[in-house]
Amino acid sequence: MDVSLSSWFVIMLAVIAANIPFLNERLFLMIPLRGPAKSLWLRVLELSVLYFAVLAIAWLLEARIGNAFPQRWEFYAITVCLFLVAAYPGFVYRYLRKRHA
Repeated sequence: MDVSLSSWFVIMLAVIAANIPFLNERLFLMIPLRGPAKSLWLRVLELSVLYFAVLAIAWLLEARIGNAFPQRWEFYAITVCLFLVAAYPGFVYRYLRKRHA
């Protein structure tokens, strides 16, 4: 996989992973939960686990292409913010969309 293709793959994976917690009621798309709906704190926990999973996949792809560069705190601060921005459509769909009766 070349650099351009792996970059687009990580971006699309991040967008999909960021919206997964808001678009279904299962934990990590597999584990059914009891009760009416997932709480917000459980969605945030799932979002953070998915962030680290996407980060690990991106690091593995970077290491496969060549040397993985060391990252400082600025990189992680920016990627967390981008991941949260990518999660915004799912958040709007779940909590802010006006439901017509």
